[in-house]
Amino acid sequence: MTNPAETYEAIQDEVQTVLIGNEEIVERLTISLLTGGHVLLEGVPGIAKTTAATLFARASGLDDARIQMTPDLLPADITGTHVYHESTGEFALQRGPVFTNLVLADEINRSTPKTQSALLEAMQERQVTIEGDTLSLPSPFMVIATQNPIEMEGTFELPEAQRDRFQMKLQVGLPNRENERELLDRFNETPDLGADAIEQVVDPSDLLAAREEVVDIYVDDDIKNYILDLVAATRDHSDTTNGASPRASLAFLHTSKARAAIQSREYVIPDDVKALAKPILVHRLLLSAEAELSDITGADIVEDVVSSVEPPGSLVPEDEPASSGPVPYNK
Repeated sequence: MTNPAETYEAIQDEVQTVLIGNEEIVERLTISLLTGGHVLLEGVPGIAKTTAATLFARASGLDDARIQMTPDLLPADITGTHVYHESTGEFALQRGPVFTNLVLADEINRSTPKTQSALLEAMQERQVTIEGDTLSLPSPFMVIATQNPIEMEGTFELPEAQRDRFQMKLQVGLPNRENERELLDRFNETPDLGADAIEQVVDPSDLLAAREEVVDIYVDDDIKNYILDLVAATRDHSDTTNGASPRASLAFLHTSKARAAIQSREYVIPDDVKALAKPILVHRLLLSAEAELSDITGADIVEDVVSSVEPPGSLVPEDEPASSGPVPYNK
């Protein structure tokens, strides 16, 4: 199963045997997995952030490791260290939990900045350096971090450099009444329902092949200019002191191609870009003091940017037959 659309549908169907009402979260996790990105999940306690990440890893066939981020956690607890063995009289490398396909950094903002930074090299370079030795991480490699937005005591805000390394920030909301009722019924029938009920539906080698298909998705020059216009608008906005970085532009490019692929399209449309604007941009904006005093949020600015930047009109990809008619780009 190397088709991105089939890969996404298989993961979505399997995760939904346990998780209810978070289809968009699974879609965007799949997009990040297909593009080598990392995801920050934010939401109040008890809404299945950690569960969603665990179920996603199981269905995707990825080896995963959960790191409970706490103030006393050390960088070596994540990356690993050399341990002395009395029996041999030598030091041997003991690899940390970062050496896996999917790392779940639970409550990442509870660890100190020094420990948070231990993930920076892994997230960007797909490698870690332990006492001078540089070691490659498995492929695919993905970090999913969670954080609670309402509890501030005993937490450390993520540095801007680390926030920028997350391809997307996803807000996990409360379920509606219908989904919550279904949740009650499902767990009433199967009280022990959990990650053990999830089966692997995708092979890691197929994931790598699906990634190659995403690379081949067509992106018109007008779409690229639209991406640049959106990013530039965040930099010029009156309520920001720093807008999105070039890394955000690349995130738009890669994720919009993946979204097109899982929707069985061979080309990107403006709706792909618009749908991903908030998760890509919201955590990258540094608001002005006046904006914060006025209770303006990053989400407000992103909505303003998307509404003010005109998307491209109808275009036909170069590799699209003329007889097929115009691509349905929506303004």
